[in-house]
Amino acid sequence: MKAIVAHHEISGPAHSLEAIRAARIEDAAAKTLGTLVGQLFGSYVVTDGNGGKERDDDLPGDVISFRTRVQLSLSAQDYAKTQADLKDLVSLRNTLVHHFIDQHDLWTVDGCRAAQDELGSAYTRIDQHFEQLRGWAEHMDQARRLAAEFVQSDVFHDLVVNGIAPDGTVDWPAAGIVRALREAAAQLAVEGWTPIVAAGRWIADRHPEQLPAKYGCSSWRQVVHECRLFELRYREVEGQRAAWYRPREA
Repeated sequence: MKAIVAHHEISGPAHSLEAIRAARIEDAAAKTLGTLVGQLFGSYVVTDGNGGKERDDDLPGDVISFRTRVQLSLSAQDYAKTQADLKDLVSLRNTLVHHFIDQHDLWTVDGCRAAQDELGSAYTRIDQHFEQLRGWAEHMDQARRLAAEFVQSDVFHDLVVNGIAPDGTVDWPAAGIVRALREAAAQLAVEGWTPIVAAGRWIADRHPEQLPAKYGCSSWRQVVHECRLFELRYREVEGQRAAWYRPREA
């Protein structure tokens, strides 16, 4: 239970995640069983459709930050039953630790037999809860491993760095190729306008991975047209028609 509470959620700046994780582990280690059960419900264990809204207002906006959360969603009925069962486990634990000897006559054979029977029954109940919690922890670890594999994949890199979703759609304001076009415009613009051909050559030298084909386009001119973030103009240059662009005003 301490492992689930400590590891099911983490958020913060990328450079501080290990320190944040260590602090969560240390904090959970000092919690009582009753406190852990209280933290588990509404945080890791939630009801269907009530997983909580993602918040990013507590994350710094000037550094790369992450937030990950694994949850177990139950029906309202199963949620209430599971919560009651684990509260019963807390009560059982407290009884065994604080009151068991007082409740049994351990100076007689019959009293010892009754105490042994109750311990056997308690062990069965505890073992059932343990297996349930271990299953939760294993599923959480599996989800975290899958998330880690996804974060290291090309699909995730394209999504975060290039704005390309797994289905191929492009979030143009977040696209890497748009950032590259803005950089090229800042370096090459003449009276505010930049030749698209020159920008393409400049980007190829500095950001060779940013190619129109990566974004489903056949040319730099199509990128400028599709993203709708630049103005496009044609000029006659040495008798040839050439495309120029500039960033649209916000």
